[in-house]
Amino acid sequence: MSPVLAGVLQLLALIAALALAYRPLGDYMARAYSSEKHYKPEKWIYKAIGANPSAEMRWPAYLRGVLAFSAVSVLFLYGLQRAQGILPGSLGFSAIDPDQAFNTAASFVANTNWQSYYGEQAMGHVIQTGGLAVQNFVSAAVGMAVAVALVRGFARSRTGELGNFWADLVRGVVRILLPISVIGAIVLVACGAIQNFSGIHEVGQFTGGTQQWNGGAVASQEVIKELGTNGGGYFNANSAHPFENPGPFSNLFEIFLILVIPFSLTRTFGRIVGNLRQGYAILATMATIWIGFTALMMWTEFAHHGPAFDVAGGAMEGKETRYGIAASSIFSVATTLTSTGAVNSFHSSYTGLGGGIQLLGMQLGEIAPGGVGSGLYGMLIMAIIAVFIAGLMVGRTPEYLGKKIGTREIKFAALYILITPALVLCFTAAAMALDTPGNSMTNSGAHGFSEILYAYTSGANNNGSAFAGLNADTQWFNSTIGIAMLLGRFLPMVFGLALAGSLAEQKPVPETAGTLRTDKPLYTGLLVGTILIVTGLTYFPALALGPLAEGLAS
Repeated sequence: MSPVLAGVLQLLALIAALALAYRPLGDYMARAYSSEKHYKPEKWIYKAIGANPSAEMRWPAYLRGVLAFSAVSVLFLYGLQRAQGILPGSLGFSAIDPDQAFNTAASFVANTNWQSYYGEQAMGHVIQTGGLAVQNFVSAAVGMAVAVALVRGFARSRTGELGNFWADLVRGVVRILLPISVIGAIVLVACGAIQNFSGIHEVGQFTGGTQQWNGGAVASQEVIKELGTNGGGYFNANSAHPFENPGPFSNLFEIFLILVIPFSLTRTFGRIVGNLRQGYAILATMATIWIGFTALMMWTEFAHHGPAFDVAGGAMEGKETRYGIAASSIFSVATTLTSTGAVNSFHSSYTGLGGGIQLLGMQLGEIAPGGVGSGLYGMLIMAIIAVFIAGLMVGRTPEYLGKKIGTREIKFAALYILITPALVLCFTAAAMALDTPGNSMTNSGAHGFSEILYAYTSGANNNGSAFAGLNADTQWFNSTIGIAMLLGRFLPMVFGLALAGSLAEQKPVPETAGTLRTDKPLYTGLLVGTILIVTGLTYFPALALGPLAEGLAS
């Protein structure tokens, strides 16, 4: 069987698995967030934190809950890292440096999981399991809660109430993420991923001495790393490490975990707003972009010319032979079109155009299907932009799901889509203009520029993957990327929740003959075009200086 055919069959198997999970999981999540019943373990949590899960919140109160919980999480994780030297289970590792501790705390709380350190050489069991893995759960649940709050903004009328943040947070963890993670961890252990609390040990004799490995609760952290679209690996090699991702089946299973909740949330959206066709339209938009990007990535990596490429059957540099080009390409697109950031290959070694596809996937806003929660609310805001553009074309007040998109709503949507590009481009420009950040580049020219552009794109979009040719463990990059991660995560949430509150206060607008049907293929095409054009106009000059210049020159 040819590698190309094998890749196509893997892609079809993945699509089939996602299709089978779409309806039951989407409906289950809708019931979980709409239920008025509180399970006993959830009541214990509410009592411990002093929350009333039945109290409805307007958007400012909901936002205060998001920010307060996240701020406490940053402080807790920062303190845990700084105290590592005196903690049990530290494996002899010392406290994390202040700038690195800040960067890591911001990264995992912001669902970015950017890592500028060697995981197995810096973090002990307590931080990996009690700090980082915990944030993998709760940061994902925060994103899902904000998405559900925005969906309620469309579904409700004449009220500013969006639900209860604490109830949404707890239900996201207890009812959705934990049960799937338990099953997923068992699957990964069966595939060969490790799950233990062993210390550092020597594994054999190598040239020049022995090599040391440390064990850990890897399978349980790996599953929520992918399921919650987090991305931070237990080991520096991330999902290319055999302890995290042993073989082809586990690789395909991990891609499934990355995509299953973001895609299924579109059905949850349709259920809550009472119109499944609207959910299908959003799903079709996400799927069109995802499949298109995957096909382009496989083409660029298989079709590149040159003696080395011909012998290897394509661009095999930086890719694991146990996965091959196709599986690595599918994984790469899945991780950069979501906010996952996990890698099973060396992104810096992809072809110039392949690196451009990775960059563009993040620059779209990671909405196809995007991160857990963040992909849905990002896509819904782009849907509002598309409706607004359509309204300008026909001279009609734009409407979406029975809500008028007026001056207030479009301002919130515009601020949402502008904040991330501003962070990416301003920080990239500053890094290129100063001498100290430039010294971290291991490559010159277009590829060196792409390394820095990729770093800030990944940080501000809460992705976390890296070209890995950049030495980012410096005070400059730890601090600036940490700031970009926090602002890139929480400022869009501010505008998204403000938009949700504005929509919830409106009364429904009756549908007329002139209303744009947003559940038809025509609108799906308009939405895809809007996403690509808005992103292209924003990032094209930067892409032209980096991956496009490199790709055309090779």
